[in-house]
Amino acid sequence: MTTIQEALARGAEQLTRAGLPTPRLDAQVLLACVLDADRAALLTYPERSLTAEQAEQFRVLIERRERHEPVAYLTGHKEFYGLDLLVDQRVLIPRPETELLVEAALQVIRARLDAGQTPLVADIGTGSGAIPVALAVAEPRLPYLYATDISRDALAVARLNCQRHHVAGRVRLLCGDLLAPLPEPVTILTANLPYVGAGEMASLAPDVNAYEPHLALFSGPRGLDLLNRFFTETRQSSKLLPHAVLLLEIGYDQREPLAALVQSLWPRAVLTVEKDYAGWDRLLKVEL
Repeated sequence: MTTIQEALARGAEQLTRAGLPTPRLDAQVLLACVLDADRAALLTYPERSLTAEQAEQFRVLIERRERHEPVAYLTGHKEFYGLDLLVDQRVLIPRPETELLVEAALQVIRARLDAGQTPLVADIGTGSGAIPVALAVAEPRLPYLYATDISRDALAVARLNCQRHHVAGRVRLLCGDLLAPLPEPVTILTANLPYVGAGEMASLAPDVNAYEPHLALFSGPRGLDLLNRFFTETRQSSKLLPHAVLLLEIGYDQREPLAALVQSLWPRAVLTVEKDYAGWDRLLKVEL
């Protein structure tokens, strides 16, 4: 029989040899998933034995992780803004920096609610539904909000997350391109659209490049194609109410070209850019 301690040591050793950056942590997370326990329990009871079935499940997961398959896809879960989200290869794995977008959106939403207004919110390119689910859970005063995606597969995952966090009745999922599916104009738009340039593909970690959906990652040579179309089509549409606010996650080197585009479309707009935890430009706020 293999103990927890032995399994973790063996798994971490395999992942170290494979060149994974966090081999011990990965082994702990994967074994905790197999045992349906938390990591603290593994460290508290290292002498406990695994069943043959558990040992085999863990072995398979370690071998898949050796091939750089993301831990979130292996476990089927990813924490985002304090929520346990379901994820798989149909959707991009939510990143910590996207929590900055949620925080910024909540500030705008709450300011309007406190002023006696009920903002209409839409998340464009919602993927796993991380952003609208987090907003709906954090701000129960919002009666409903929209979430669009061009991928029906992604929306299937988003629907599961809405159900998981009891907001399925308030997050209205719509399939279609950018703002096209919205049935009414809105006051707050959030979006984490693809913004990686095709030229950066080779420099991405194998975990990302080989496993995460390219539809949700790449957008033209410089990563600007979809963002440019988003702003241009938004300006031409009738989907924004007066004094709308747009909040988008952007690439670290996209501030200047996007600011120039936005100012050409909305000369009176007020633009703000916030940096992420690593000090890179990441959040673009446009107040119309």
